[in-house]
Amino acid sequence: MTTLVTGVTGRVGSRFVPRLLDRGEEVRVLVRNADRAAHLSRRGADVVDGDLRDTDTLKRITEGVDAVVHLAVVLTAFTRGATDEEAVAVNQTAAVQLAQASLRAGVARFVFASTNLVYGPGRGRPVREDDELRPAEHVYPRSKAAAEEALRELQRTDGLGLRTVRLAFVYGEGDPHLAESLRWAEGWPAHQRLHMIHHADAGQALIRALRAEGVDGRTYNAADDAPVTAVELFDLNDEPVPEGATTRPLDDPWEGIVDTGRVRAELGFRPIYPTVYTAKEAGAL
Repeated sequence: MTTLVTGVTGRVGSRFVPRLLDRGEEVRVLVRNADRAAHLSRRGADVVDGDLRDTDTLKRITEGVDAVVHLAVVLTAFTRGATDEEAVAVNQTAAVQLAQASLRAGVARFVFASTNLVYGPGRGRPVREDDELRPAEHVYPRSKAAAEEALRELQRTDGLGLRTVRLAFVYGEGDPHLAESLRWAEGWPAHQRLHMIHHADAGQALIRALRAEGVDGRTYNAADDAPVTAVELFDLNDEPVPEGATTRPLDDPWEGIVDTGRVRAELGFRPIYPTVYTAKEAGAL
């Protein structure tokens, strides 16, 4: 099986592709600058220069592949800076166009990496895959939710081999994301929690979704076993807890927490790092 992966220079993609190559997989990657993927080329990946938003590029990269793992993403000011227009163009429009090109090329499986942020405010319990999406008023989660809806329609009407993986907050392996979490946590109540997933487990969930038989149209939450509080996030980053955090109210202690029963039952997912502390002890932060 030959798998096309997009977003290979991003934080998830740059750690995911080597995992595929380690398994002896045939991998094609799309990059805007081939020099940035020279290390992948040396390991046997088929590196294609091009722009995800270009029709000719979409045709070239989907011809002859059996599966797509779509990781390309623009996060905007919600996290790391870009315009809202760029976010919609990549997160939503390009995702749909890539899926359409995949259908024309006869690609059998299409794995879409989404985010648990598409759920929006809490339900008073861990959110489940079939819950209504209510993303906050930020272009990143809203564009991912819109892409999910359009891809599901392609699955229903045209038979797209769609498997959606909603990743929790991804961290580990030198990714500065854990330190960046303090941007939000500094305004949280001390006991508000963040659900996370280590890069090793994000990779595991994506590979399991890619390889599973008979799961077209299914969506999976992927997260570890132990969400951490704002207090723990500051401790993990060796920073003091902000003044006033302990007296801030928390309307829903389950906000942002996902149910992982389906990914465990249907894909056999079991976290390699069930908590951030196991990752820390293993030197995998």
